[in-house]
Amino acid sequence: MSRIADDVVLIDTLLGGEEGITAAFLVAGENPALVDPGAETSADTTAAALEARGVGADDLAWIVLTHIHLDHCGATGDLAARFPRAKIVVHPRGVRHLIEPARLVTGTAAVHGPALAPLYGGLDPVPEHRIVQAPDDHRVVVGPGRELQMVETPGHARHHHSIFVEYAGLVIAGDAAGARMPGSGQHPVLPPPETDVDAARASVTRLAALGPEKVAVSHFGLLDDPEEDLARADEQIATIAEAARRSAADGADPDARAIADEMQRTLPLEETVGDPEMIARWRRLEWRDHCALGLETWLSRTR
Repeated sequence: MSRIADDVVLIDTLLGGEEGITAAFLVAGENPALVDPGAETSADTTAAALEARGVGADDLAWIVLTHIHLDHCGATGDLAARFPRAKIVVHPRGVRHLIEPARLVTGTAAVHGPALAPLYGGLDPVPEHRIVQAPDDHRVVVGPGRELQMVETPGHARHHHSIFVEYAGLVIAGDAAGARMPGSGQHPVLPPPETDVDAARASVTRLAALGPEKVAVSHFGLLDDPEEDLARADEQIATIAEAARRSAADGADPDARAIADEMQRTLPLEETVGDPEMIARWRRLEWRDHCALGLETWLSRTR
């Protein structure tokens, strides 16, 4: 655990037992909030981290979700049972997946395949009465004069929120500003099935307009320079979108493999992610392939 802003602590959820892949965020206050509890397979790790910070079973008031992808939300049902006072705050499009998660879990397993799906696990159902639907600009009160602002930032998914902790000058961007794992550089994360390039770029612009002093991404931690890094995120999204268009020039059907090849020519992992160990991690987790698949679905939908 590490303090990243005023009363905000980053928790490494140790996805797959590895450090520095997926973060959760504890926002302290009279009504403490946990942003993105991590995968179901990380539930014990996240619960132990809360206990170590003195957050008992009856203390946690909120579990706030940036979006309904299992690496971010899979532990929600498990932790909702362990922390019975907590309300779960989620985009309205995500509510049905918390109540009846079977379709989400099955779809995720299909994307990741039998080798990677066990890394994330599933999602236990959440009782409907525990869920708070959070439209754009919804506020989560953690204490007097201290609120978390839900900022709708689609593109990675239609149901994606970023969290503006205004009093701390911090944006928790989820996946809206891409990923940058320790010791490496930024890269967009645009998986299927809801990739929307125009929405993703508009979301980055919206985050920049908030003027945050700090931006944290779920994979993994604080960016170095909010203004510069958000501008880079926008530029990179535009670059890989253009690569996808070129791959399907002359009327060819969008194809993820062709898109991945063109992305590698245009925005190579060696120049963006940089660090060899982290490049190997990207490939092992298949994030680059998922980007190509996401761009394929986007291109098929929009051309």
